[in-house]
Amino acid sequence: MPLANSLVAFEDCDKPEIEYPLSLTWCSTCWLVQLTHVVPPKLMFDDYLYVSSTTKTFQEHFANYAKTVRQKLKDKGHAVAVDIGSNDGLLVSCYVKEGMDALGIEPAKNLSELANRNGIKTLNRYFDGACVETILKEHGPAKVISGNNVFAHIDDIQSVVRNVHSLLDPKGMFVIEFPYLVTMLNEMLFDMIYHEHLSYLSITALTYLFQRFDMQIFDLEYVPSHGGSCRVFIQKNGGPSTVSPVVAEYCTKEKKRGCGLLKTYTEFAEKVYQIKKDILQFIADAKKSGETIAGYGAPAKASTIINFCKLRPEQIDFIVDDNPLKQNRLVPGAKIPIVPSNRLESNPPDYLIIFAWNFAKEIIAKIQPLEQKGVRFLIPLPKLTILSNQMFAR
Repeated sequence: MPLANSLVAFEDCDKPEIEYPLSLTWCSTCWLVQLTHVVPPKLMFDDYLYVSSTTKTFQEHFANYAKTVRQKLKDKGHAVAVDIGSNDGLLVSCYVKEGMDALGIEPAKNLSELANRNGIKTLNRYFDGACVETILKEHGPAKVISGNNVFAHIDDIQSVVRNVHSLLDPKGMFVIEFPYLVTMLNEMLFDMIYHEHLSYLSITALTYLFQRFDMQIFDLEYVPSHGGSCRVFIQKNGGPSTVSPVVAEYCTKEKKRGCGLLKTYTEFAEKVYQIKKDILQFIADAKKSGETIAGYGAPAKASTIINFCKLRPEQIDFIVDDNPLKQNRLVPGAKIPIVPSNRLESNPPDYLIIFAWNFAKEIIAKIQPLEQKGVRFLIPLPKLTILSNQMFAR
């Protein structure tokens, strides 16, 4: 598969693309699900096109996130907060609004420059031992360290935990958020699998990991982002917070779901191939009837579905996206053009597949007038579904 976020410039359409195997493996000891191949991070993260502030959904999500973190801090005094993989600095700015001395760590040069231009303090580097030394020297220990949809992107997560342990104040907390493995299995969200997502995490696997570094999960909550994610709160052993019973409850739920059984994953794979068959049959029937199909949203997950199904411009005419950094480029591998959303007004398709399904409610509210023009909206997972009028009213 091509790299999901490596969108192709129109002028580079005929140039060969880098491709890596995309497959999963499962550990029978700690139950970690992870990719079999690791792509060098510089190929994916030095210049990055995903911007977290693009949607109102995430603006509200991270504002509430920062409030929750501040409330959970036992020490209400001065607090240094460090966000790993801070993107354009959205969460860092929310930490500042909550009265914290906040700093972002972002390896993508374009995004760190954007954040700093907007007055959000950001270091353009990876979170390694030297980075920790710099932060300790200039800011002191951190009461809050966070990694949102980034912890699962890192190959050597043991080094990350080691560095977090070095930077974290004894009364502080490490907070990570990630798409939840059980939700991926239950809702058939195989589009969450792409090269950036190295690990597909469960609470059982994380408990095993943090115990090795004298750390413990003391609380967690399920949040709706990315179709269903876990936000996990970790402290050093002997930290100030009492361990919530919800941690053990989640581990029990994962055992009952079969996360410790290989057959769970082989059954998931079989269902994924059935979804592919159903999508291709629907598109073939629509094209046979002379109908047109476009897409809404060019997130990385769209690249997974499109390339797994081997869709091309002959099947999907174009994809619209609200992020200017993605417009006037091509979906990697498939070479389907990505265009501004005003294309839907001038060239409405018969079917519009909402690839950014986690923002479907926000998207549909914006484009619902297209329904009067005969456009039918679809979501691809857990199975290809035409959205009804009742769904619009929700």
